[in-house]
Amino acid sequence: MFRRQLFAAALVCAVAIAPVHAQTTEVSGVKFNNKVTVAATALQLNGAGTRYKAIFKVYSAALYLPNKAATPEAVLATPGPKRMHVVMLREIDANELGKLFTRGMQDNSSREEFGKSIAGTLRLSEMFAAKKRLVAGEQFTVDFVPGTGTIIAVNGQVQGEPVKEPEFFSALMRIWLGRSPADSLLKNALLGQSAERAPHES
Repeated sequence: MFRRQLFAAALVCAVAIAPVHAQTTEVSGVKFNNKVTVAATALQLNGAGTRYKAIFKVYSAALYLPNKAATPEAVLATPGPKRMHVVMLREIDANELGKLFTRGMQDNSSREEFGKSIAGTLRLSEMFAAKKRLVAGEQFTVDFVPGTGTIIAVNGQVQGEPVKEPEFFSALMRIWLGRSPADSLLKNALLGQSAERAPHES
């Protein structure tokens, strides 16, 4: 009788605990919420992964959309708010990261597309230059809100006014999802695809 009661109590605890674990997805020690709200719109985790440089983990990233999307084209075409959430896994020169982002935007956008995102790119570079360094655990979000623009927040603090040009957000997303992504396996992970990486793989 006691064993049956103990089993029933354990089962109740398991049922109560399970939804809590299901509310987050862990990537390289970083827990991302499976659901977030941006501009009063519920977004779901489309995918999450880790950016590697050689054998080193640089940051974990998560992409949030109103509905699941499995291709870069579908991500960019999805209407409504979107979010990219990046959490640093090691210390890095923020100015250098800003330069890498700018290069990634140039490499994955046409001249016309990049030209329309110049104002936002300069703002991004200034933001990283002012920050100087990003250390493990620090984070930033990039939110796209239709009619408002792209809102960048570092450690929860919004950085200036929104970048109004929608081309900026698209160019920024191509850093991770473009034809020459920062990390091809991270691209797969953000699109909800398998992204297994061998220990020696860069």
